[in-house]
Amino acid sequence: MWDDFIRAIALVLVIEGMMPFLSPDGWRQAMIQAGRMTNKTLRTIGFASMMIGVLVLYLNH
Repeated sequence: MWDDFIRAIALVLVIEGMMPFLSPDGWRQAMIQAGRMTNKTLRTIGFASMMIGVLVLYLNH
């Protein structure tokens, strides 16, 4: 179980690092725009992202 968890975290880090590596200016602009969003909007986006992830995991299992 811990091996799967560590692999999942490693994969998240690889995916999260792709945008700043491939397009630092685009990533910076996206972070500036995200910084201007309200907390409610960010929470909604975060919740939707989590639910999509859970759905993908459920359908893949």
